[in-house]
Amino acid sequence: MPSDTPPTNRYTQVIDLTTRAQKHAKQQVALEKLADPEEALPQVEVGDLPPRIQEAVQAAGWPSLTKVQQQAIPYMLDRRDLIVQSRTGSGKTGAFLLPLFELIDSSTRGTQVLILTPTRELARQINEEFERMRLRRDDADTLEGVLIYGGVKYGPQIDGLERGVQVVIGTPGRILDHIQRGTLKLHDLRVLILDEADEMLSMGFYPAMRDLKQYLPEPRQSYMYSATMPPNVRALGNLFLKDPGFLSLSIGHQSVDTIEHRYYKVEPMERDRALIRIIEMEHPDSAIIFANTKREVEYLATFLQNYGHDADAISGDLSQQQRERVMDRIRKANLRFLVATDVAARGIDISDLSHVFMHEVPQDPESYLHRAGRTGRIGKTGTAIVLVTRLEERALWSIARRYNFEPEERPLPTDDDVTERIGERLTVHLETLRREKTNLERERAERFVPLAQNLAREEPQLLAILLDGFYHELLHRPGDQPSVEEAEAGAQTRHAETMAPDAETEAAPPAPQPSSRRRKSRSNRSRRNDK
Repeated sequence: MPSDTPPTNRYTQVIDLTTRAQKHAKQQVALEKLADPEEALPQVEVGDLPPRIQEAVQAAGWPSLTKVQQQAIPYMLDRRDLIVQSRTGSGKTGAFLLPLFELIDSSTRGTQVLILTPTRELARQINEEFERMRLRRDDADTLEGVLIYGGVKYGPQIDGLERGVQVVIGTPGRILDHIQRGTLKLHDLRVLILDEADEMLSMGFYPAMRDLKQYLPEPRQSYMYSATMPPNVRALGNLFLKDPGFLSLSIGHQSVDTIEHRYYKVEPMERDRALIRIIEMEHPDSAIIFANTKREVEYLATFLQNYGHDADAISGDLSQQQRERVMDRIRKANLRFLVATDVAARGIDISDLSHVFMHEVPQDPESYLHRAGRTGRIGKTGTAIVLVTRLEERALWSIARRYNFEPEERPLPTDDDVTERIGERLTVHLETLRREKTNLERERAERFVPLAQNLAREEPQLLAILLDGFYHELLHRPGDQPSVEEAEAGAQTRHAETMAPDAETEAAPPAPQPSSRRRKSRSNRSRRNDK
């Protein structure tokens, strides 16, 4: 009979991974461990806040502040850059919206606050909260905002910007489009907020974020909110924030990196397609997918491949040559999804692994720790996701009690959820592609607008085939994420900007250069044309 007491020595072997620290030394230097804010500020209650913010709390209908609001608001009012790790639903939107009612100059109509989010839905939610909070007065003291995101016409957004607003809420790609068109000016920007930074990077916004940075004036206050804190999210912090403090609302601890344990209830016969939907929503750069048997591993790898995903299997049935082929792809970071049994995955190390998926609850409770321990390594965060049937849910909670963690149940994404998320990702990348085109290339593409309109009306399936091919070619492989080197360079740039005298923020910024991937593709196209 298994003991109710956790096997501390084995648990420590899984969680304490300091023996791998030398291998990741360079990464740890570039991505320094986030530290608690210096001169920590006390928590606040509603009665401690300035009158304007108290009025906004009342307008929102909140009887009290949540934990993240109590902790984060004082740092914003103190005008200190901050990174906050907080889960969705914790009240983080109020944490960064409420202080704005004290920080914004309502008599100035220039854009003073820019809030960047990864999805249209989240942008709409933030805008709805802002509309609930803001006080509508007859005088010029009323705050105004505008909602901007891709996939819709520019006209209404331009009209909103021309009205003169203090708060702009939107997605990075469309925001960058407006800046480059001259319809959005950031000379008066005081506050930058990056919401759901981890999800923002998974949507493929990093190239737009990198280009957008050159348009942001200094000095400014900058804040980043993220549910997890993997290296690429820390890199984003290095690029946009100046010596930020770090608050973590994970499991009641401050400044602690954790593994997020999550599970989805599925029907036994729908497990495979449920996994596909979750993967499409999470969109990790790389992950290990665990199955309990060799047969399930082989079937699942084939299922993922047939669905267009870059996946490979490793199990005890592979020949040495086949195993070496898979291992070589892992070593070269050329494999997105590894499907494996517990035994076959031993000795395999994939750095910066953000996600571990478990196709079913492991048969051995200790195996759960070994699986989950593949992510969240060396001071980072990660996500362990398990698919469970109603019968397996009890077994998962038994493991959770044994090893003292609390898994969070999430509703299974629907096909409509996945379709909307995929559509947003495609829009992001298509708008990025358009920005990178030369004027001549854009002019050439105009010839196909009538055809595209006609196909959209008469034969949308033909357009769907093109979009599906584009999606699988571009988005089913690791995205354009900030590397360790870029993170280090970003930190150095921020330090140099801090030490340098005030820059002329009124000057027009240089046009953004195409990414290295884009320059390479253009070069290849030129060589093909020469032939």
